[in-house]
Amino acid sequence: MSSSPECLLANPVAPLEDKTFAIIDELIDSLPDPKQLTGEERRGIIARYTSVLEGNFIYWMTATALAAKAEHSRPILLGNLNEEVRDCHPLMLRKFAIAADAFPTDQDALAVNDDLTKVRLFLGRLEAVKSVLMMGFFEGFIQKFMPYLAYLATKQGSTEQEYTEVHGVCDIEHTEGLFKVLAAELALAPPEPDADLFEGVNLLRTLIERIIRPQSGPRAA
Repeated sequence: MSSSPECLLANPVAPLEDKTFAIIDELIDSLPDPKQLTGEERRGIIARYTSVLEGNFIYWMTATALAAKAEHSRPILLGNLNEEVRDCHPLMLRKFAIAADAFPTDQDALAVNDDLTKVRLFLGRLEAVKSVLMMGFFEGFIQKFMPYLAYLATKQGSTEQEYTEVHGVCDIEHTEGLFKVLAAELALAPPEPDADLFEGVNLLRTLIERIIRPQSGPRAA
């Protein structure tokens, strides 16, 4: 793939998408071997993931929809939200966690609280390009994370897999849609050359790493 200035100017989303998927692959590759995890470690990952996602994903996507300004962005983002609400994805996740004996405790919620707060405050700034890029990253990560999460639940003795099965499929389309939104937002309001477009991605990456390894220290820049 060409990386000439002319190519990047013609398709500004391509290098951002490539970098995003490289980060996703790094995260997936860094996951601990699920076969080596204890029952409590498996429970903790599912519980912390549930604590973050059940009450926040729709809020995050809503914030992104509020931030987006391009004409073609709103139908895509509202379509994602409509699916989340119509099919009650938070209930799917709650059923998944309960069946795996991994319903979040107060300690699970507190383990991710600081990093979750940073993501919430970031989205509250309603910066369209950064928010859309963060959500594109997250949808792409979820899609690839679902087999791992499903394996953890199975090892916990659960047969409830609706959440992981649905999100392993629908998030492919959601990710593609979000990068279309990103293209529209970049065209409408090109960012400053020195803008850190991956600010939200990096905050969310840190939160994901906290979900997986709650005792880990800050990630090196």
